[in-house]
Amino acid sequence: MISGVVTAEREAVVHLKVQGLSGQEKEIQAVIDTGFTGWLTLPPPLVAALGLPWLTKGQALLANGQTETFDVYVATLLWDEQSLRVMVDAVDTDPLIGMSLLFGYALHIANIDGGSVTIQRIANP
Repeated sequence: MISGVVTAEREAVVHLKVQGLSGQEKEIQAVIDTGFTGWLTLPPPLVAALGLPWLTKGQALLANGQTETFDVYVATLLWDEQSLRVMVDAVDTDPLIGMSLLFGYALHIANIDGGSVTIQRIANP
């Protein structure tokens, strides 16, 4: 199970460890974004600091109707006490957790200041 908290800014956040190809590791605070269908976003300076390997280009349709192109990298996360390789969209925003990373998990948010956030594996998805 993964635990987090609801912030005063009304964001559901969890802490994750992200690892680069050469073993560099960084703990981040990531916001859960159920409107994001990808895996994880990280700001480009953090992608560079971790030395993440480039995979491809990606595109996303934003809520404002604009299309954004970005680079996609590969990282390893400590996710539910296991190492998991994920695609990372390099986007100039706070780290975001998307629905692809949450697939196979139940998300519960007690939406109050300081409320609990839990992400728990579903037994038989």
